[in-house]
Amino acid sequence: MISEKRALILINKTSGTGKAGNDCFDIVTLIAEKGYEPVVYPIIPGTRFSSEKLLSEYDGKIDLVLCSGGDGTLNRVVSAMMEMKNKPLLSYIPTGSTNDFAKGLGIPSARSEALDIAVNGSPYTIDIGKMNDRHFNYVAAFGAFSKISYATDQDLKNVLGYAAYIISAIAELPQEMSFSSHLRVVADGVIDEGDYIFGAVSNSASVGGMNLFGDTDIKPDDGRMELMLIKAPKSLQDFNGIITALATKEEGNPYITFKQVRFANFYAENDIEWTLDGEFGGSYKEIHIEVLNKAVTIMTKNS
Repeated sequence: MISEKRALILINKTSGTGKAGNDCFDIVTLIAEKGYEPVVYPIIPGTRFSSEKLLSEYDGKIDLVLCSGGDGTLNRVVSAMMEMKNKPLLSYIPTGSTNDFAKGLGIPSARSEALDIAVNGSPYTIDIGKMNDRHFNYVAAFGAFSKISYATDQDLKNVLGYAAYIISAIAELPQEMSFSSHLRVVADGVIDEGDYIFGAVSNSASVGGMNLFGDTDIKPDDGRMELMLIKAPKSLQDFNGIITALATKEEGNPYITFKQVRFANFYAENDIEWTLDGEFGGSYKEIHIEVLNKAVTIMTKNS
C-alpha cells in the first residue's frame, strides 16, 4: 500500500564537491522507512526540473521537501516554498562549500549525520528575510567581499572548498577595499547616511564561513535579523581599527554599526550589487528588507 504521505526529494549534484547524488538511494530508503512515498528529481536550473517549477507543480501534493545542495540551492527551494499555498515541512542536507545556513541551525556537514537529522530531527519554524520581491534564508549583503561567494569559480570551490573563498578574497583585496557607496539607511532604531564599504542583514552568525557577529545571541525565530554596516575609513589607522574590531569583536568602533532589526531600508545614489545567500541578488538603488517571522518549518537537531 502506497503511503498517504509524500516527500519530494530535490538533489543538486553540482553544488559543493559534486557528491550530492552519491547517497540518493540511502535518502530514498530512509524517507520510505519514515512512512513517505518518495518522489525524486535532479535540480536542473532553466528547465522544467528547476526548484521553482517542481515545487509549484507539487503545491498541495507533498508533506515534505528534502533539499540536497548548497546555500544557493536552498535559497531557491525556500523562495519557491514561499510562493506555495500549502508549505511542506523542509529537510536540508548541506553539500556546499561553506554551508553557513546549516551551521546556524546545527546541521552538520557530515552527510550521514545531516541525513539522520533530515529524517529524524525536530521541526523548527524559522524566520525568512524578504528583500524587495525576493527571499533569503540567512544573509543579504553588499560591498567589500560580498560577491566573493558567487563570483568564485565553481571548479575551484569543488577542489578547495572554503579555501577557495580565501584565495579569491586575497586576490580581490585591493579592489574591494577601495569600494564605497553613499547610502541613506533607515532601520529599527537606525537612521544614518554616509559612505559604506559593507552592509549585511543576516539571520546567521556565520557569513561566508566567517563569524561576523561574535557571541551575539542570534535566534532564527525571534522576528529579528542582525544589521551590520561598515563605513569607509578615512585613514589607514581607521582601516586598521576596523580590522581589529572585527577580529576581536570589539564594541564601540565608530565605523561599525551593529543592531538587531525587524526591517532595514537602503537608499543609494547609484545601483548597488547585492548578494543573497551567497549568490548574485541583483543591482538596486532602493532596497527594502523585512523579516517574515516563523515563515518556514525545517528539520533540525533534536534538542
